[in-house]
Amino acid sequence: MTTLHPDLSLSPSAAARVAAIAERQGKPAMLRLSVEGGGCSGFQYKFGLAEAIEPDDAVAETAGVKLVVDSVSLDLVRGAAVDFVETLGGTAFRVENPQAASGCGCGSSFAV
Repeated sequence: MTTLHPDLSLSPSAAARVAAIAERQGKPAMLRLSVEGGGCSGFQYKFGLAEAIEPDDAVAETAGVKLVVDSVSLDLVRGAAVDFVETLGGTAFRVENPQAASGCGCGSSFAV
């Protein structure tokens, strides 16, 4: 059984984008967000389609699309919202992370 986590959210635009990518690739509509060391601010976000939900994953769901985060990464993104934005500079998933004390200009790395 999957329990939805109250400290994560996936915007409708992000859910729609994940669903479209997953359909093209023939995979489940599940976006995995993880945090790795590195980037210009100390930590960086990593996105990819998930094949399955692991036992220690936190899960949020919007319009049938799941956002999954492992338990180690959850400590660094608790309360985060994942959005998909389209600007003149391009398109990207963006994490609004209340745990981040600072970030870089590109929005893909952060410090706590």
